[in-house]
Amino acid sequence: MTKARTRWPRQRDAEDSLPPEGGTSHLATVQPTELETCLRACAAHSGKLVAGLDRRRTALAEALRNLLATHAGMEQTSSGASPIPLLRRTAKGGSGSALVLGDKLLDPLLAVGNKALDCGYEDELKLAILITDTVLTQRKRSRAGWRLRARTLEAMGAETAAVEAYEHYLDLTDEDGFGVAAKTAGLRVGAERQSELLRKLERDCPEATAFAGRSVTDSWAEGLELHGRGAWNEARPRLIGALLTQERAGAPVPEIQEALAQYLGLALEVSGAAGSGGSTRGNTGTGDLALLTDLIALYAEQRRTRMRGPIADPTFGGVEWTTLGEFRNRIAGKSICLIANSQRVGTGSMGAEIDAYDLVVRFNSYKIDPSATGKRTDIHATIHKHGFNWDQKVHTRLVFGGTSGDWKYSLRNRLVPGAQQYLGDESLRWPLRDIGKVGADVWPAIPTSGFNMLWLLDYLDVSTQLDLIGFDFYESGAYRLPAAMKMPITSVHEYTSEKAWVMERAQSVTDMRIRLR
Repeated sequence: MTKARTRWPRQRDAEDSLPPEGGTSHLATVQPTELETCLRACAAHSGKLVAGLDRRRTALAEALRNLLATHAGMEQTSSGASPIPLLRRTAKGGSGSALVLGDKLLDPLLAVGNKALDCGYEDELKLAILITDTVLTQRKRSRAGWRLRARTLEAMGAETAAVEAYEHYLDLTDEDGFGVAAKTAGLRVGAERQSELLRKLERDCPEATAFAGRSVTDSWAEGLELHGRGAWNEARPRLIGALLTQERAGAPVPEIQEALAQYLGLALEVSGAAGSGGSTRGNTGTGDLALLTDLIALYAEQRRTRMRGPIADPTFGGVEWTTLGEFRNRIAGKSICLIANSQRVGTGSMGAEIDAYDLVVRFNSYKIDPSATGKRTDIHATIHKHGFNWDQKVHTRLVFGGTSGDWKYSLRNRLVPGAQQYLGDESLRWPLRDIGKVGADVWPAIPTSGFNMLWLLDYLDVSTQLDLIGFDFYESGAYRLPAAMKMPITSVHEYTSEKAWVMERAQSVTDMRIRLR
């Protein structure tokens, strides 16, 4: 009897293709990986995921199902009568053949990688790295592949390798809409400050070098035990030695960060006890308080710069906040047109008509072609997650975001000094939800930047003319900056509902223009 065999090898064989445990030095170089190997690992990972309360793993499971179903469909097509077989290429050495990563499979594969990164767990991060190995083996100039790899390496604490991957991405793009340059600069400066902090510790405690080659776990445990007995002079060299060992071994950055924070907390505790006249038995020579202050300042600076990048101008170049009421007064009595990022606009010839309006509103990653789109932009409305066109000078910039903390972080990290005169404040952060009080029970989908802006203008109702140019809700395809064209038209928005809302209020509709006022 012939034993039936599944399309995929045993789970253990698939898992063997994932990156090994241990340090992160092996992640600096893309490991040549065949598509079949990656698909086996994805199938094995899909089999391990079980239904649960973790929505991130649920989303990953759905992305995996879509990838495997897409691949299965391609296999069926290639084995049938289709004139377009599944592409294969000769493997290295001329023996056998391997699948070619075509466009049809690339997007589902990258979607799995992004969902795995969102999970943030070790197994999922290793899967994301394997996916980037696969993509970059066949597509060495894939911007999406390099950016996914860089973000995953950063999440794994492999900062040096992450910076290299970010630089590959920057070399391949003209528009840094994701703020990668600032992120890379922040990682570099953060690493410099961390090194400066460790060098100060090493100079102030030369005895630590005797423990720098020992087991980190042993040195740290001994140091904590000695500190607990009040013998800080004996504990300190062991703790610093463990920190130096971590640095030299290339430990993941989060591990070094955690150890540094714990060490500085203990040093501050000892310093406080000595200053208050408490017991300092065995703790003579705990170090200069000024040095401890410098160390804490360095620790804080390297954490901040890693998170948001260095900031040259904390005042954003003298930008003025604008409130809901102030924004209303500035647009009152004006004719306004909103320009869609659609092919209908990009292939049109309405540039002169668009520039004739009092105010021109554009969105996110808009692209300018004067004869087709017009050349003026008075108001730039954008989601906070992307940084496209933030460097373009406009009169008013409205940045939308659903979560206050994330919105503030993006403003701090992305806003370009001098690129805008007015910036919408928190009263304009999320118009449909915060001003209109339209909750997810009424409008479940996340509103687009265009709909948030349109809803706001309709709500204020102070415009003499309110026109939508080229709004076909992506029926004609997207017309955006080149770096944004690879971004999928996301499924988190409900374009059908937004279109119905517009049509209910439309006073006239032509092929290019929808008039609401």
